Amino acid sequence: MPLRETLARVDADLAAGRVPVARQRLRGLVSSFPNDLTLRRRLAEVYRLYGDAAEAGRWMYLEEDRNADEAAAFEARYESAGWRMKALAWRGTEAMAATSFAEKQLVAVRTACAEELGHPVDWDDPASYRDGLEEKYEEASPGPWTVSGVLAGAGCLVGALAFLAIWVNGVVALFD
Repeated sequence: MPLRETLARVDADLAAGRVPVARQRLRGLVSSFPNDLTLRRRLAEVYRLYGDAAEAGRWMYLEEDRNADEAAAFEARYESAGWRMKALAWRGTEAMAATSFAEKQLVAVRTACAEELGHPVDWDDPASYRDGLEEKYEEASPGPWTVSGVLAGAGCLVGALAFLAIWVNGVVALFD
């Protein structure tokens, strides 16, 4: 589907209050056109509707007129430069950026990631910065059980058992 048609559908979805559908369409567009700052800006606007400052900051991170609180929320959620590289989902060189500010931001993130990992990284080669992400993920331990976690797990179990019991009861009733 052409870009204009998809954007028209996004506008229609937003007008009809179908924000999750609009968000999904925009995520797909940003995935297909990762260097289009206008699409990133539109996606940030949708995340603002959700009240998700970190995601709004993520998609506005390459814009000079970005909100400082949103940018800080993004940096807090994606603490390492490697996580930021992955989250920004840029493809190609920094020179492909539409603005000099975006180019400087991309260079800063890539440089910080290379310094953290101790080797060069490249936007087009996620494996070059994935190693640092996996190590950090492996180091994180799940921590002790909490009362709320146990109650949530028990609630899910009860719900699954109730669903199964109703389903089995329906099948039995079908053959009676």
